[in-house]
Amino acid sequence: MNSLYDEFRIAVHSVWNRRWLALAVAWGACILGWLVIAMIPNKYESKAQIQVRTQSILSDQVGLPPQDQRRNIQQLTQTLISSENLAKVVRGTDLGASVATDQELAGKIEGLRANIEVKAEQDDFFAISAKLPSGKLARDVVQKLIDVAEEDNIAGDRKTTSQTLRFLDAQIEGRQKELANAEAKRVAYETQNLGLLPGVGSVSQRMEASRAELSQIDSQLIQARSALAALNGQLAGTPATLNTTIAGGGSPTALGQAQGELASMRARGFTDNHPDVVAIRNQIANLRSQGGGAAGGGYRTPNPAYSSLQSMRAEREASVSALQARKSALQSDMAELAAKQTAEPGVAAEYQRINRDYEVLKAQYDKLITERDQIRLRGQVETQTDAVQFRVVKEPSLSNVPAVPNRPLLLAAVLIAGIGAGIGAAFALGHLQTSFPTAAKLERASGLPVIGSISQMLGVEEREQRKQKMKLFYGASGGLVGVFALLLVAEFVQRGLTA
Repeated sequence: MNSLYDEFRIAVHSVWNRRWLALAVAWGACILGWLVIAMIPNKYESKAQIQVRTQSILSDQVGLPPQDQRRNIQQLTQTLISSENLAKVVRGTDLGASVATDQELAGKIEGLRANIEVKAEQDDFFAISAKLPSGKLARDVVQKLIDVAEEDNIAGDRKTTSQTLRFLDAQIEGRQKELANAEAKRVAYETQNLGLLPGVGSVSQRMEASRAELSQIDSQLIQARSALAALNGQLAGTPATLNTTIAGGGSPTALGQAQGELASMRARGFTDNHPDVVAIRNQIANLRSQGGGAAGGGYRTPNPAYSSLQSMRAEREASVSALQARKSALQSDMAELAAKQTAEPGVAAEYQRINRDYEVLKAQYDKLITERDQIRLRGQVETQTDAVQFRVVKEPSLSNVPAVPNRPLLLAAVLIAGIGAGIGAAFALGHLQTSFPTAAKLERASGLPVIGSISQMLGVEEREQRKQKMKLFYGASGGLVGVFALLLVAEFVQRGLTA
């Protein structure tokens, strides 16, 4: 502990012996530092707080979710310090007074961007700050930024919506022409390959319909031929004429009518065992028995039943011929369809490709129409109902105290650093020069025993000289502190004058 105390005493003694060097270095460092501080330009800061609020009632109804609304806010804060907006700020404030060329404008914009900060705070609050050489200029810049943000919220959204709608209108017009061409191509292909395309009336469907009709005609033809054969059998068993007696017990007219009824029943398909047929046959037998024993001559008359059967046979033969002709026509059509069916796969594939292209264009066209309507509605909601609303919470401040630099603090820091530099220089020089401030240090350095030390004896004149030097030293030291105090006073006076 004593050794540390001795070392401290030695260090203090070394610095004190070189106090004029320490004072000179302190003066030089302080003057240099204070000159550097004086060259730093003042920057005054102006701050404002705004609230960007999104209304979500109507926006949600038209498909403007909160995510898109927050994205709009982020885009707004990002574009607020864009070159276009900063150019408006430069032209709308005193910064544009000295701008004559585009290069100067670009320089002003870059300088302004470096001194502007837009920072998001809690919820939907934002802070806008600017640091510029003048407090009034800083306030004007922040106010202009707020004005530009409000203008962009109204005009910018309308401009973006208008540009998007123009783009979609152009796309819709192009798709509409392509859709019309595709539809015309499809109609022309359908007309060219009528009957070969899938769907109603295609070759396959027509072939199936022809097969079904042919099967039905075959069944009808079999039935018609069977009916014709039965009718021919009945016609063969029916006499062409009837024997009419002139005198006798029976009535020839009654016999003819009975035979006609029997022929009609057989024509209708009644069998011999049918009760009506049995009854009419018994009636004919009775009539013949009555007329068979009568005296007198007779003559033969046409049998009406036979004539009726002949007419029915002609109808049945015509029906069979018609069915046979229809069958031949169907077989001819089926042969022609079978020949066409070989070309149907290629035609169908090409038709499907044309249809697919048409459906794709139709889907794109419908999608563009839907998007245009949605964007138009969303644009109306954003612009006419103020989907993003601005509210200035804190007006731009006007500061008379420079935010940068903090001169009082820097002046004090330079003073402390200068004094420290002086002490350090004296201490370093003391270590570079060989000296023995104590007997113990001399003994350690020489390795020889040191009996003691003799204090310096000064005369009256020398003591007076030392007192004068100490006064000068204290005066120079006080002068350094006095200069520091004067600089502080000048700084605060300047702030007061600026106010």
